[in-house]
Amino acid sequence: MTLKELASALGLTAHGYISEMEAGKKKPTAEFVLKVARYFKVSTDQLLKDELDVEGK
Repeated sequence: MTLKELASALGLTAHGYISEMEAGKKKPTAEFVLKVARYFKVSTDQLLKDELDVEGK
């Protein structure tokens, strides 16, 4: 999923905010975390834990 696709799925008008979070320039808002958790059908606890193994890292 691209940043543009994610932004669109979450009802954002542009992907810049997500890009800035990815680069560490911005922190996610509680509203954003809730939207992402709902979209991916996970709890906010699961989303906020930084313990997932990501392929390629």
